[in-house]
Amino acid sequence: MFLSFLFLLAVVVTPNSAQVHHPSTRKNVLALTPQMGWNSWNHFGCKIDEQLIKETADAMVSTGLASVGYEYINIDDCWGELNRDSQGNLVPKASTFPSGIKALADYVHGKGLKLGIYADAGTKTCSQTMPGSLGHEEQDAKTFASWGVDYLKYDNCENQGISVKDRYPKMSRALLNSGRNIFFSLCEWGQEDPATWAPSIGNSWRTTGDIEDNWNSMTNIADKNDKWARYAGPGHWNDPDMLEVGNGGMTTEEYRSHFSMWALVKAPLLIGCDLRSMDNTTFELLSNKEVIAVNQDRLGVQGRKVKKNDDLEVWAGPLTHKRVAVVLWNRGSSPSNITVNWSDIGLKRTAKMYARDLWMHLTRTGVRGYLSAEVSPHAVKMYVLTPCRS
Repeated sequence: MFLSFLFLLAVVVTPNSAQVHHPSTRKNVLALTPQMGWNSWNHFGCKIDEQLIKETADAMVSTGLASVGYEYINIDDCWGELNRDSQGNLVPKASTFPSGIKALADYVHGKGLKLGIYADAGTKTCSQTMPGSLGHEEQDAKTFASWGVDYLKYDNCENQGISVKDRYPKMSRALLNSGRNIFFSLCEWGQEDPATWAPSIGNSWRTTGDIEDNWNSMTNIADKNDKWARYAGPGHWNDPDMLEVGNGGMTTEEYRSHFSMWALVKAPLLIGCDLRSMDNTTFELLSNKEVIAVNQDRLGVQGRKVKKNDDLEVWAGPLTHKRVAVVLWNRGSSPSNITVNWSDIGLKRTAKMYARDLWMHLTRTGVRGYLSAEVSPHAVKMYVLTPCRS
C-alpha cells in the first residue's frame, strides 16, 4: 500500500520559503530548530528536588550531551507549594527547592545551559499539588522571567471547561510581555488540533496524549503525530512528547527506532531518563551527531510516512542542500527487506546518490533508483541521501 505524499514540493522548498509556508506571528527568535534538552517527568515524576536538577545539569555537561546540542534542563510538575503567597505569587516548595528557582536558574546558566519550568492553564496542575496559572497569566509570566526561566511547559489540567483557544493565547501574550525570551511549549495533548492554530501562539505543541515507555505507545504516537506534519516549521514544532530512551521499557533496537523517528519528524529531543546513571548504550543513542543533525537541519521540514506495506514502512523528509533523510522501519516481528524507490521520495529515477547510514557511519556511493536494506524486527535503518556531483 502506498501513501500519497506531496514530497516533490517539500524537496524543492528553500529554508526561507519553508518559513513563509509555515508562518508564525510569535515575536521571538526561539526554536528555529526543535528544542533539545531534558525533562524530569518521564523518569522521576514528582520525586524531584533542586539537588537532582543541579546534578542533571552537571551530567549534561560532563557526559558531553551539552556539546552535541542539548541545552534545556526542564523541571516538570511538583516544584511548588500548594498555595500562592499573600501577594498571589507562585512559591517554590520549601522542602525540595529551598534555595528558590532563581538560584537554580543561576546555577544552570553557569553551566552554559537553560532552565525550564512547568505550569498549568487551569486552576491546579495535573499533580494537584500546585496552583494553576488560569487568571494569573501576567503575574506568573513576570515571576518566571524574574527568576531567569528560559522555557515554559504549559499543561491543561483543571481547565474548567474553557477552550484552550481562550486560555493558551493569554499566557503566550504574557510571556512575550515578560521582558524575557521564554520558549513556550503548549501541552494540551492534541485535544483541539493545536497544529491548526498554535503556530502563532507557541514554539511547540503536543499533538498526542502522554507517551509511555513501551513499543505500542511509541509507535501509535508516531502515527498520530504524522497527520500534522505540514504545520511544523522553523519557530514552531509538532511535539509527540518526550523521549523514553534509557528508561528500560524497550529494547535497544526499539529505542533506536524511537530516537530515529523523533529526529526525522523534527520532534523536540527532550531526554527523559536519569542522566546521572545512564549506560553507554543509552549515551550512544542520544549522542549520535548524524541523527541529531537531521533533527536540527535548518530547512525545518518534518519527515513523513511515504510508503507502507503491512509492518514495513518508509519515512522520509527533505534536508538542506538537496539531501533527503530516509528511515526504513520494520514494525513487524521478523527480519525483512525494505526498499525505498526514488519515486517514493521525489527523486528522479536516474539520480545518483551517496547513501550515508547514520547508525553504522558507512556510505554507499553511486546509488541509483532505489535503496534496499535488511531490517531487524522493531528496528530501523536511517540514511541521508546526498546527490553525487558527477
